[in-house]
Amino acid sequence: MITMLLLGVIYLSFISLGLPDAILGVAIPSIVVEWGVSVSSFGIIPIIVTMGTTISSFMSGWVIKKLGTGKIAWLSSLMTGGSILGMSFAPSFLWMLPFVLPLGLGAGAVDAALNNYVALHFKARHMNWLHSFWGMGATLGPLVMGSAILHSSWHTGYRTIGIIQLSLSVILLAALPLWKRHIPVLSTARIDTEKTSSSGGELHIRGVKSSVAIMLLYVAGEVGVGLWGSTYLTIVHGYTLEAAASWMSMYYGGITAGRFLSGFVSIRMSNRSMIRMGILLSLSAALLLMLPLPPLLTGFLLIGIGLGFAPIFPSMIHETPVRFGSAASAKIIGFLMGFGYIGAALTQPFLGFVIDYLDAAYFPVIISLLIAAQLLFTEHLNRITGDKEKV
Repeated sequence: MITMLLLGVIYLSFISLGLPDAILGVAIPSIVVEWGVSVSSFGIIPIIVTMGTTISSFMSGWVIKKLGTGKIAWLSSLMTGGSILGMSFAPSFLWMLPFVLPLGLGAGAVDAALNNYVALHFKARHMNWLHSFWGMGATLGPLVMGSAILHSSWHTGYRTIGIIQLSLSVILLAALPLWKRHIPVLSTARIDTEKTSSSGGELHIRGVKSSVAIMLLYVAGEVGVGLWGSTYLTIVHGYTLEAAASWMSMYYGGITAGRFLSGFVSIRMSNRSMIRMGILLSLSAALLLMLPLPPLLTGFLLIGIGLGFAPIFPSMIHETPVRFGSAASAKIIGFLMGFGYIGAALTQPFLGFVIDYLDAAYFPVIISLLIAAQLLFTEHLNRITGDKEKV
């Protein structure tokens, strides 16, 4: 009973984590009209978010020991809720920026903490379902923002999501005793006890740098589609703001549905096979997006990219203790999170520059290149880390 209740709390935490992730991309066209700033200006926001997420991700191993996963989840929801609520009252672009850093700080540590907890103590299906709940939050966010823009303004959208986040933090606070009661139960759970050491630290363990590169490229692609996909649809294919918001919600819906299904598929298929399958599917959809296709079909291809993305992240995380040992997993997962956010931050300003000053039609080309590079690093990683897999 405690295990099921705690899983519910963990899933709820990931809904909270996903809620803010896709709303900026939907809001950008409206904010541009209201404040008269350039599209490329919004590339600075992922950079600031990344400063916070990178700091908290790299410190996550230490923070987990000091606070525990439950308190991190509660504090994260409290920080992100306050940050988003503050952004809703911003009177100008510059006033929005100070609220962005705590949004990143709140997200980074909880992302690493929850992923490590589930990777160590639960099966692959639970990891995929965990990330499908993130997708639920990421799907709900654009729907709330799109409805707010249609009936009021983007300010209302941010305000609504901020209030939802703060309400979730109250539930997470009430659930803190569950984590203490669950620890004895997990003492006999399936945990990989292999220990991998390196005199140069975790980053110098064989294969870790390739894993970091894959995560960097993956997050860059996923966030790139989520942040700039709506703008791409409106500029290149003539979608209305509301229609583009709906399609971006369905893109995250594709990730959500894909991860839910991946939970069942993972019972029969290994993590590494799931990663390869996801990369090939997302790459195929991204390559087709470069063709001169009817506008309606482009929306479905974005959903296809989301379906392909679905198993990659959770399978990479769940495979980490097997590849590198449970003793090193917390720090390595923190590295994966941190460098993933760095990849997103470096790519998003570049995509904004391309859309603003070159041609938005290059958007699917860049996404395809990011996914193709993932495939190369993935095959290299599989070769150097051997055949042992966790199912």
